[in-house]
Amino acid sequence: MRSLLTHYSLRITVFIPWNPCTQLMNGTELLKRVAQKSIIIIIPVSAVAAFFEWKKLPLGILAGGLFGILNLRGLVRSVEGFLGTAVSTAKILFLNMTRLLILFSALFVLIKFKLINVLGLLFGFTVVFVLILIEGMKMSKSQ
Repeated sequence: MRSLLTHYSLRITVFIPWNPCTQLMNGTELLKRVAQKSIIIIIPVSAVAAFFEWKKLPLGILAGGLFGILNLRGLVRSVEGFLGTAVSTAKILFLNMTRLLILFSALFVLIKFKLINVLGLLFGFTVVFVLILIEGMKMSKSQ
């Protein structure tokens, strides 16, 4: 009877499609992969963009990539905090809203004073977003 229960519990853990411990490890792994690949793409593209007539385009691409990676890092930390401990959802909601307010404020200041190009910023964000989708699909297929 005991071996049957042990076998059954092992079988349950194998067939659980979403295991929080695995997801925590994969979140930081996803962050590392996306950050490395974004840097590999964004730095050469911004170097090439430096030769165009738009002077603020390379800075916009770098800022978009940086903000995208920092936003992903904040999301990973929020999910780890939510799954790892018994933290109240109000605290996590407050931290997420604060993170988004800081991100919005920084973007507002950079765009208001025309320090960066908006198209470059969108390109940097898009590169990080597409890499998140690609790496997420790769990780889901491997599990």
